[in-house]
Amino acid sequence: MESCMKVKNLTKRFGKRVVVDRLSFHVNRKEVFGLLGPNGAGKSTTIETALGLKKVDGGTAEIVGMNPAAKRKKIFERVGVQLQSSNFQNNIRVEEICEELSALYKSPADYRELLRQFKLEEFLRQPVDKLSGGERQKLSVVLALLPGPELVFLDELTTGLDTAARREVWQTLKGLKERGMTILLTTHYMEEAESLCDRIMLIKQGKEIITGTVEEVVGNSPYDNLEDAYLWYMEEEGKR
Repeated sequence: MESCMKVKNLTKRFGKRVVVDRLSFHVNRKEVFGLLGPNGAGKSTTIETALGLKKVDGGTAEIVGMNPAAKRKKIFERVGVQLQSSNFQNNIRVEEICEELSALYKSPADYRELLRQFKLEEFLRQPVDKLSGGERQKLSVVLALLPGPELVFLDELTTGLDTAARREVWQTLKGLKERGMTILLTTHYMEEAESLCDRIMLIKQGKEIITGTVEEVVGNSPYDNLEDAYLWYMEEEGKR
């Protein structure tokens, strides 16, 4: 199966603290790959380092066949990114942010069509800060899809949302999955991983604990569900 992203022994330090510790994984085309772990596990830093947004301290990353450190501009024309730290300008309207970001790409997707697909077309002239949490998160996905990407990075997309809004966003992502979009997402919601991911990787303190399908990860634990298995893996890792 063809890989859309390959990471080998990726390492990132902040001072003496190792935040990403020799992580290796790959993301196949048309799959949803989940990076799971508690807050502070290094999930966001892994994405930012792999993308070249943070300087790598060891190892390599290849995204859509290119080295992010050398080909960042070309890579960002072919991938979509929604980061946990994303912020919008004060009082900017949905239409304005879509127009601004579309101007960055040679052949952007039709943002009006994307807004229609995600049931946001009625908010075209609405200030972004007046949208609900779920609407704002769906807008984040729309913006990540503007370059017509081969691979989309979604970082803790549903954190802070209520149950109804979270499930609304899940339906949005399932639609992308059905259309063959390759997605790397980070989350600490086990139900989200079970609902969306083809494969998952559990990490703690920047280190890999286990990688596989949800069934494989659960099957290698003493439990029969992902939530209990996840807690068991985290506790076992802490005993080593």
